[in-house]
Amino acid sequence: MISETDLILNPDGSIYHLNLLPEDVAETIITVGDPDRVGEVSKYFDRIDLKKGKREFLTHTGWIGNKRTTVISTGIGTDNIDIVLNELDALVNIDFDTRLIKEKLTRLNIIRIGTSGSLHADIPVDCILVSDYGLGFDALMNYYAYDLNPSERELQSVLDTNFYALKTVSPYLTSASLTLKEKIGFGLPHGITATAPGFYAPQGRQVRAKSAVPDFLNYLQSFKLGNQRITNLEMETAGIYALAKVLGHEALSVNAILANRATNQFSSKPEQTIDKTIQLVLERLW
Repeated sequence: MISETDLILNPDGSIYHLNLLPEDVAETIITVGDPDRVGEVSKYFDRIDLKKGKREFLTHTGWIGNKRTTVISTGIGTDNIDIVLNELDALVNIDFDTRLIKEKLTRLNIIRIGTSGSLHADIPVDCILVSDYGLGFDALMNYYAYDLNPSERELQSVLDTNFYALKTVSPYLTSASLTLKEKIGFGLPHGITATAPGFYAPQGRQVRAKSAVPDFLNYLQSFKLGNQRITNLEMETAGIYALAKVLGHEALSVNAILANRATNQFSSKPEQTIDKTIQLVLERLW
């Protein structure tokens, strides 16, 4: 039995942070970072049955045709992903009355629609990029037991060698769901998405505070193994991929490229690019 402090429920029986009941979520879930973006996704639903929110976690559940869909905001960073992925899993795979894991487990489809910056001049602003792998430079997966498949293990070995000189980081690597990638990601640029634990120095930016790793972007841009390279930077993908794998769910990250770190350009139409990404995912998903 899972204790009351390991799985905290609110007085109404909803899960602690997300404020959701098991019946509130669909098996297909779109995650966005910004709570304001939840409505930008759900405006394309044919019907919205549920709207709930607590803290930065806003949830809409409804229907696209006869397909039930949930969109939820995660906030920024893999610390929030730790909360969202674990609580979504608990909602479908733990019996809240008995506090026991269900005998029959539910596999969720989790699709991140997020913003990102590309690392190469040939990946322009306003394009849409799919993450083959999430490469985490945060510490989240130091706290979870997980195994790598053969392709992940090969890449991880090369990454460990390449990034050993950084000393301050020990990246972890997880692949996307092949099923979701084939369904949604066809015809789009793709690559390894680096997930940083912050927006400024952890992504190679310097404003006033001095970076301890001034060549970080160069390390990312120069990495190559076969046809794989590190294509872009953001703050959630690796955590989503790794926890989804640990919990037995399918996950895909679809990135609206708003910045190009190689050319120092930023999109002049970010909202249009984000909306284009949302529409593409919804059209291909269903």
